[in-house]
Amino acid sequence: MVHLYLTSTTLSAILAFVIYRISRVIRERKNDHAIAESHGCLPAPRLQNQRPFGVDRLEQIFRADTESRLMELFLFHFRQTGSTLEQVFLGTKAFDTIEPANLEALLSTNFKDIGMGPRRDITFPMFGDGIFTQEGSAWKHSRDMIRPQLMHKQYEDLEVFRQPTDDLIQNIVESEGIVDLQELFFRMTLDVTTAFLFGESVRSLKAPEKTGEQTFADAFNTAQSYIIKRYRLLDLYWLIGGKTFRKACDDVHNFADQIIERNLSRDHSDDSSQKYVFLDAVAKGSADRTAMRGQIINILAAGRDTTACLLSWTFFLLVRHPAVMEKLRSDIAKHMRSGLNRNDLRSMDYLQKVIKETLRLYPSLPVNTRTAINSTILPTGGGPDRKSPVFIPKGSAIAYSVYSMHRRPDLYGMDAEIFRPERWDEDMPINQNSINAKWGYLPFNGGPRICIGMDFALTEAAYTIVQLLQRFPSIKLPEGELVELVGVEKQLTTLVVSITNGCKVDFR
Repeated sequence: MVHLYLTSTTLSAILAFVIYRISRVIRERKNDHAIAESHGCLPAPRLQNQRPFGVDRLEQIFRADTESRLMELFLFHFRQTGSTLEQVFLGTKAFDTIEPANLEALLSTNFKDIGMGPRRDITFPMFGDGIFTQEGSAWKHSRDMIRPQLMHKQYEDLEVFRQPTDDLIQNIVESEGIVDLQELFFRMTLDVTTAFLFGESVRSLKAPEKTGEQTFADAFNTAQSYIIKRYRLLDLYWLIGGKTFRKACDDVHNFADQIIERNLSRDHSDDSSQKYVFLDAVAKGSADRTAMRGQIINILAAGRDTTACLLSWTFFLLVRHPAVMEKLRSDIAKHMRSGLNRNDLRSMDYLQKVIKETLRLYPSLPVNTRTAINSTILPTGGGPDRKSPVFIPKGSAIAYSVYSMHRRPDLYGMDAEIFRPERWDEDMPINQNSINAKWGYLPFNGGPRICIGMDFALTEAAYTIVQLLQRFPSIKLPEGELVELVGVEKQLTTLVVSITNGCKVDFR
């Protein structure tokens, strides 16, 4: 009898809880409806699904990824449906936008209502705790630690870039012909990042086997491919994993642990400079090796991948646009002098436009996601005219594609998909509206989480481009190498977008 009584009580409690949850959902929906109505919100156009729960959307994404055309698929959906759209993805309502005004709301004005959602859980097996997986006070603390390192006085003289660039050039000279620059750029940016942030370069361009760089690079790429698949499953991310993923994460962790060990065992008494070293600051702030490892991996991902992709796409475009390369050579020659520094690079006007145009067409982080931690409103994209505000319920996933936004003809002109650095001298449509002008070009994100390494990355890229063009009078597309319309080439999308078949360049 007691057993029956307890069971009945338990069932009553469960029933009461279910009723409470249902009534709470009803109240929240009524409240949401009232807020949406008071702000004049209307639904965004719906991306049509052909199969229940939006399963076909997931199939499209995985197929496009396999075919190296994921960004092309996203761009097609925006052009087909609208610049802000609603979709059902794995049975859950989600939103996508490429409207500058909506990005301002997501990244700035409504920042308190927007969080990272499941990002930390999705990425934790590889990234651990670090600046890109943290929120709130932990994120602010990480940002405060790295900010002193990235003040431009730390690299004004360009010294940190010289050795890695010399090693890069030596590799090219020794190749005596056709080189895959993308592979070399990923090693070079690793060398720069480890030297600048951790006090000692791994010199992977000199001896990749000895440094474990190749194992790290392979593991990093493998782990990232799993991470991006986990992102695509949202709350079901845990379905993606397994032995290969765990092994890749372990290899990445081991590489970071080696960096920590070398730094902590190094004799700091011989350090003649007073330069701020990020890893030293992390070590002083925490003796926890796991915490240090997380910060290192976060910074390695940012410092290595994004700048390597920028440099790869720049030369991919230059060898396919020889007139632009010749004009760039002339611009560099006019400004060259001994004792080149950061300000000299910034004064090379056409060089800066080439980099800016490359980042427009191939932003290193092409797609990003956020989650509404509170119900919020996007200012535009709803209704028949797609100009009404759009209500975003609490818990909704919101994706934004900088890659697609940067290719909008109504922002950049009818030739928006053409590589033409000269457009930055013109009065483009984007400049007709102050919000579009500020939020319609976001290669480094915006708002409080804007990339604090932006100037460092641009300086590194500019210096590398200048050195290669100065050292090699002939840089051209190898004979027989495919030339396609910009954006049609095969792209490898992980957390960044790189070139599936590499960046082949003939230096003979």
